[in-house]
Amino acid sequence: MWRRLVLLVAVLALGGAGPLTPGATGTVASVIDGDTLVLADGTEVRMVGIQAPKLPLGRTHVAEQPYAREAKAALEELCLGKLVRLSYGGLRVDRWGRALAHLYDDRGRWIQGELLARGLARVYTFRDNRVLAAEMLLREAAARAAGRGIWGDPYFAVRSATETPQFLASFQVVEAVVTAATEVRGRFYLGFGPDWRTDLTATVAPRDRALFAAAAVDLAALAGRRVRVRGWLKSYNGPQIEITHPEQIEIIDP
Repeated sequence: MWRRLVLLVAVLALGGAGPLTPGATGTVASVIDGDTLVLADGTEVRMVGIQAPKLPLGRTHVAEQPYAREAKAALEELCLGKLVRLSYGGLRVDRWGRALAHLYDDRGRWIQGELLARGLARVYTFRDNRVLAAEMLLREAAARAAGRGIWGDPYFAVRSATETPQFLASFQVVEAVVTAATEVRGRFYLGFGPDWRTDLTATVAPRDRALFAAAAVDLAALAGRRVRVRGWLKSYNGPQIEITHPEQIEIIDP
């Protein structure tokens, strides 16, 4: 297992990770949930690269997820009232005006990495925010192997391809064998079953293909390989996950 993870880090380092740019420092005044906090100057920070279990936060359409309170408590223990440094590796501000940053405390401890290691978050990257993805995937994998935190709860289990129709409109991690890898008019399709009209498919849009080439990821060569994919499950000719960057795909078999 660990040999495969080391190989994964080497592959991902080719495509997505670059140095972080140090930003401002500030004292954490409050913690909103397991991945969002507010500094004393009023800056709201969404910790980039992870997704902690959700709290409703007054939203009637959002149900509290298992371990949401534990994740918030852990972030409070790590940061509340303490000085942190914001560091950036991609898009710096989201559409809600939140800072998108990696956080480090005054001892240099990486807060995202700590939450992942405790099993209180999943890796959640974007095409414009992928720095440190390989390191985050390693910490997530170690926590999952040990059954820590969310990884001991069926709510966050890694899904099979056949389970995915039950989890539409949610973020999931899915492990399965790629049964077909096909390009159609510049878009790449990874199939996970015999019927593309009903079975899980992962798609890569033409505009995102260059990221895979830069990371030396040959999508066509994934046919027959066992992989782990992550993303939001949508319904389009069966369950579908849009893959926008290489870090959403982990190759499991040698």
